[in-house]
Amino acid sequence: MKNFDGRILFLDRADINTDEIIPARYLTEIAKEALKPHLLEDLSLEGFEPARDTAGKAAVVARRNFGCGSSREHAPWALEVNGIHLVIAESFARIFRQNMFNCGMLAVSLPAAVIAEIFDRFAGRETYLKTDWDNTSFELVAGGDVLTVPFRLSAFERALVEAGGWVEYADGRY
Repeated sequence: MKNFDGRILFLDRADINTDEIIPARYLTEIAKEALKPHLLEDLSLEGFEPARDTAGKAAVVARRNFGCGSSREHAPWALEVNGIHLVIAESFARIFRQNMFNCGMLAVSLPAAVIAEIFDRFAGRETYLKTDWDNTSFELVAGGDVLTVPFRLSAFERALVEAGGWVEYADGRY
């Protein structure tokens, strides 16, 4: 199972699409490592510098409809190869979300009010996220500020993540 703990990258925008996660011009790449330097390079957010801001991050927190646009596995791959195995948002494009789980990664939807609280309390601060897998909750910590947030997964989603993704899940069962 992948590690879901670490520093958070806050992307305060809705509708971040797969072309912004990994530009289409890199879709000819067949090695995940070739995608690494191009993560979020076309994302336009004031003050955002992809190479600087993604370095050392393990999770993304964003607004609604993350991963919309084209259905491609390259978007989760680009996150994965950069050490980002978790995206938390209000909602996800259906295919992007499933591709995350197929890769053994987490795409967790939280209510808009919870996302707003996370941004209000933690955005702009060095924030660390710890995943309590047994209790399906996250703990966000910045200085002395701590927030525990429960999340839900279906039994199948949990099984995919625990196996390491769809291929590993299928190998163990078929």
